[in-house]
Amino acid sequence: MPQTIRSFIAIELPAAVADLLGMLQQDLRASGLRAGWVKPQNIHLTLKFLGDIKADDIDTVGGAMKAAAEGFAPFTLAAGGIGFFPGIKRPRVIWVGVGGQIQPLFALQRNLEDCLAATGFPKDKRSFKGHLTLGRFRQGPDPAAIGRVLQSYSDFGKEEFSVHRIVLFKSELKPSGAVYSQLLQADLRNEY
Repeated sequence: MPQTIRSFIAIELPAAVADLLGMLQQDLRASGLRAGWVKPQNIHLTLKFLGDIKADDIDTVGGAMKAAAEGFAPFTLAAGGIGFFPGIKRPRVIWVGVGGQIQPLFALQRNLEDCLAATGFPKDKRSFKGHLTLGRFRQGPDPAAIGRVLQSYSDFGKEEFSVHRIVLFKSELKPSGAVYSQLLQADLRNEY
């Protein structure tokens, strides 16, 4: 195992949702929107990007994940709607939003931040914005294409999925794109 591991904690999407997002990417590509598209099987809901961590810290992160997940029952989210970061005037990222039972999602993410901070990992300075990244723009897209996308796909989806666990992923950057592999997971368990 390498000395450091690029990693993040996320909610993995079911294959049916990833497939639906893949079809959306194909439609967007066919509409003339040019982006570096995330492979559908790599789309996930990031809760915390850790960056490079020491291999020795994996167990510590796992303990924080388990502590964060305790007391949370599984909940349901829905993928739907399209947006752009940082905004439509200078978009760099195209994403699908997350709805459904978002209160438990935000509470779980805050709890995860707190549990990781207690072990020495710094808290994010930016506020959490739950989203599913579809692609990144290498150069600014045509404003007319952005307008067409917003008009055509603003009501996209509302595809529901259940959240039962959070996952620590290893991210390896390769010329063919990022490769993610699961290192460990923590199940949501409402034992109170």
